[in-house]
Amino acid sequence: MVLAAVFGVAGIAKLADRAGTRSSLTQFGVPAALAPAGALLLPLVELACAVALVRPNWAWWGAAGALALLAAFVVAIAANLMLGRRPDCHCFGQLHSTPAGWPTLIRNFVLAGAAGLVLWRGPDYAGLESVTAGLGGAGDAVLVLALVVVAQTVVAVVVLYHLLRQNGRLIRRIEEIEAKVGGAVESPKPAGLPVDSQAPAFSLPDLDHATVTLDALRAGGQPLLLFFTEPGCTACDAILPEVGIWQREHVDRLTIVPISRGKADANRGKGESHGVRNILLQRDREVAAMYDVDSTPSAVLVKEGRIASPLAVGGDAIRALVEEATTPPPLKKGDRVPSLELRDLKGGSIDLATLGGQRTLLLFWNPSCGFCQELLDDVKAWEKRRGQDDPRMVVVSGGSPKANREQGFASQVLLDARFAAGARFGAGGTPSAVIVDAEGRVASDVGVGAEAVMKLAGARLATAAA
Repeated sequence: MVLAAVFGVAGIAKLADRAGTRSSLTQFGVPAALAPAGALLLPLVELACAVALVRPNWAWWGAAGALALLAAFVVAIAANLMLGRRPDCHCFGQLHSTPAGWPTLIRNFVLAGAAGLVLWRGPDYAGLESVTAGLGGAGDAVLVLALVVVAQTVVAVVVLYHLLRQNGRLIRRIEEIEAKVGGAVESPKPAGLPVDSQAPAFSLPDLDHATVTLDALRAGGQPLLLFFTEPGCTACDAILPEVGIWQREHVDRLTIVPISRGKADANRGKGESHGVRNILLQRDREVAAMYDVDSTPSAVLVKEGRIASPLAVGGDAIRALVEEATTPPPLKKGDRVPSLELRDLKGGSIDLATLGGQRTLLLFWNPSCGFCQELLDDVKAWEKRRGQDDPRMVVVSGGSPKANREQGFASQVLLDARFAAGARFGAGGTPSAVIVDAEGRVASDVGVGAEAVMKLAGARLATAAA
C-alpha cells in the first residue's frame, strides 16, 4: 500500500511537471538528447509499478519493478554525491523537490526494504487479498479507484496553489480593465512600492543563519538589487543562472541580493548549482509583502535607502532593470573614451580607447535605418573629398557584416549589434555622430540626424547645398 501510494503520486507529479523532470534527469547525467524521452518514460514506469502493486496477481512483479527503480535511484544519487554534486532530485515534481543528499538515499533504502519484503513473501503471498477479502470481487477496483482519487486530489492542490500565487497579478489586471471601461482618469496602482519612497528595513538570516540587515547591505555604498524568488517557481529557476553571472560580472557596480524562502539546504543546493551567492531566507513572505511583491521572479532597485525603480516582474523586465542599473552614465565632453571592444568586418577586434592620435568622427549607423539610407550618398561623397584637416571616420553600426559591406563605406566599420557603444556616448538613435580628439577624449556633443552629422564632419548636406 505504501509503495503503491508513493510511486503513484511520484509518477503523476512528474507527468504534471515534465520540464522539471527533464531538467532533473539532465542534472543527474542523462544525455540531453535522451532527457525528453526519459521525462515521459520514468513516470509511466512508476505508475505501472503502482498499478501492479494493488493487483493481487501482479503485486510481486510490481515490487520487483519498484526495487529495480529504487536501486537505480540509489546508484545515481550515490555517484553524484561522490563527485561532490547535489542535483535536484525532483522526486515528487513540484510537490517536493530538494537537492539530493543522504536523506534522499536513506528514504530510498527504506522504500527498497519494503519492496524487498514483498518480494521475499513470494508471488503467492504478495497481493492485497487480506485487505480486500471483505470487499469481494470489487476490492481491487475500489483500491485502484482510491489511488486515482488521491492522485487527482494531489494534482488539483498543486494547480490551485500555483493559481492562487498569481492571483494578485490577475486582480490588478481586472482593476485596470475596469478602470478603462469605466472611464476612470487615474491609472491603476503599479506593482511594487512608489519610486523614491523609503525602502522598508528588514533583518533576515542567510543560509549559514547569520543575520543580515538592509543597513548592512547598504554599507558598501553600491545600489542594491533585491531579487525575490522562491522554491517551486519554474520561471525563477530559469533566470537563476543569469543572477549568478550578474553577481560576478557587476560585483563592483551592483549588489544583487536574492530573497527566497523555504529550507536552507534546498536553497543552498540551487545556489551552488547556479553560482548564486548571498541568498537570504524569509520565514514566509514577510519581506515580499513589505515591498508589495506578489509574484516571482521580481526585482527592485534600492539606492541610498530609497526605492529607485518600479518593480520588475518576470525575466525580461528583470534583465532590462539589471542592464539599466549597470550601464554607466553617458560620456560628456572632455571625458576619455573608455575601453569598448568591437568587431570589424574582417573578424578582428578594435578597442575604441585606442582611436587617439587623430581627430575621429564616430558615426553611429544602422543599415536598416531609413534615415541612414537617405544620408548614405552624402557620407560616401564626403569620404571621397575628405581633406587633411577633416577628421577620419569610423562607422559604428548595427546589422550583419553582409549588410554593412553592402553599404560601401571606405572608412573602417565596427559592429555594435546591441548599440552598446552608441548608448555609452549618449546617442539616442541613428544616424548620429560625435567627435573624438587626438588625445582620445570626447570633443563634441552628440549630433543626431543627417544635418548634425554632416556639420560635425565639416560638410553640408547635398540637398542643403542645392
